[in-house]
Amino acid sequence: MSDLRFESAGVLGSGLVSALFFTTTVRRHGHGEYERFREAGEPVMFVFWHGQLLSLVHYHRHEGIVVLVSEHADGEYVTRVIERNGFGAVRGSSTRGGMKGLKGLVRAARKGRDLAVTPDGPTGPACEFKPGALVAAQITGVPVIPIAVRASKGWRFRSWDGFLVPRPFSAITIEYLPARYIPRAASRVELATIAEEIGSQLNQRIQGDAE
Repeated sequence: MSDLRFESAGVLGSGLVSALFFTTTVRRHGHGEYERFREAGEPVMFVFWHGQLLSLVHYHRHEGIVVLVSEHADGEYVTRVIERNGFGAVRGSSTRGGMKGLKGLVRAARKGRDLAVTPDGPTGPACEFKPGALVAAQITGVPVIPIAVRASKGWRFRSWDGFLVPRPFSAITIEYLPARYIPRAASRVELATIAEEIGSQLNQRIQGDAE
């Protein structure tokens, strides 16, 4: 019964996402940052805030990207929705199942798959970049490409991440920041500094987002 509930939620969620974004328009900036790697057959790791996931699920659907999804209960619902939109899923996080999730990301990158990680998940604080999110890129050598999402009109859930749901007929802006490599020999202190820098860049880009 539980599996049926999750599967039903995945079907319903995917349908609602498709219906919502049928009415929206999108502007992409800096998308050459990842397209050049794809043309060369080199995987990348996208990082973005947990609350901005919905728009990216739609606009990057069926690209085979492997997403790190929390092992918390609600992670199963997320997994069903993203899998129906052509993503892969690796279960784990920085707080629960962390090593399992890291190994899954490393395996996917070594198979040439793009990765996606929300560095403030699964429970926040919102818009705070946890350095552990960079470890998979550090191990594999794949470049990190931060993504900032803005919507001209939208609703925000009263959740820890302020989950953004663009309103029908809104304009969505997806900005891809310059790719950044994480040194293999970077120390914990250096990883924390890099995480803080990327987090600051993302937060600057989402100022003035929809309320």
